[in-house]
Amino acid sequence: MGGGFSSFISEGHVDSHLKPGLGEIPEGCVALILLHLDPIDICKLARLNPAFRGAASADCVWESKLPGNYQILVEKLFHEVPLDFTKKEIYSWLSRPNPFDGGTKEAWLEKRTGGICLSISSMALAITGIDDRRYWNYIPTEESRFHTVAYLQQIWWFEVDGEVEFHFPVGTYSLFFRLQLGRTSRRFGRRICNQEHIHGWDIKPVRFQLSTSDGQQALSQCYLDKPGNWINYHVGDFIVKNSETSTKVKFSMTQIDCTHTKGGLCVDSVLIYPSEF
Repeated sequence: MGGGFSSFISEGHVDSHLKPGLGEIPEGCVALILLHLDPIDICKLARLNPAFRGAASADCVWESKLPGNYQILVEKLFHEVPLDFTKKEIYSWLSRPNPFDGGTKEAWLEKRTGGICLSISSMALAITGIDDRRYWNYIPTEESRFHTVAYLQQIWWFEVDGEVEFHFPVGTYSLFFRLQLGRTSRRFGRRICNQEHIHGWDIKPVRFQLSTSDGQQALSQCYLDKPGNWINYHVGDFIVKNSETSTKVKFSMTQIDCTHTKGGLCVDSVLIYPSEF
């Protein structure tokens, strides 16, 4: 009987009612599959049918995509989260840029890796001479997520320092300074770069440093170049092994050779990303 049934199938005489469809897969089984996919693919599969749509909203699926310390992050970034929020809604909320520390910093989940990203505005940095308009100015721009950058016209002693304390999820993180030589503007719809004040960055390299509260350190240096282009200058990496405690990260960039002046630099922000991203 088994052999006859097999030949019946091979000859293409199977009743369409005997063919299983995607809609017949139990929602629980679908959820087990979605656990192994990234959030973007989960949202795409949710459009297949009601079973996939239901599984794609399950708390167990989205809790697996949230950082292990997501409850701590929610407490830091949100004043209050409704008690009836699903894990998917919490994930969606964390994936948006969430300002903190008076709006000078933002944190969000990177959707592919599920890691935390941070952006720290120039307004949150300690910049030598920032109060003297002969040297520095804050200028508006749409090229910054904070809509403002610090612009250096000319100075002898260049030093920018900052720090952030955050409950980073476990992982390895990279820190960057986002900088641009020259001041850009729009004219007749075209992006124009004013290079008038650019000088001094090809004589000595800029020195970048970072240190963490658990003793990690990194050091790098390079010359600044490519006027008119925003460049993420890599300072170094640090590792977070315990997400239940906060990690304080201090960072700086300096060029303190007083034999020459330097100028024409925009300082936008400091970025911290998961290293795999």
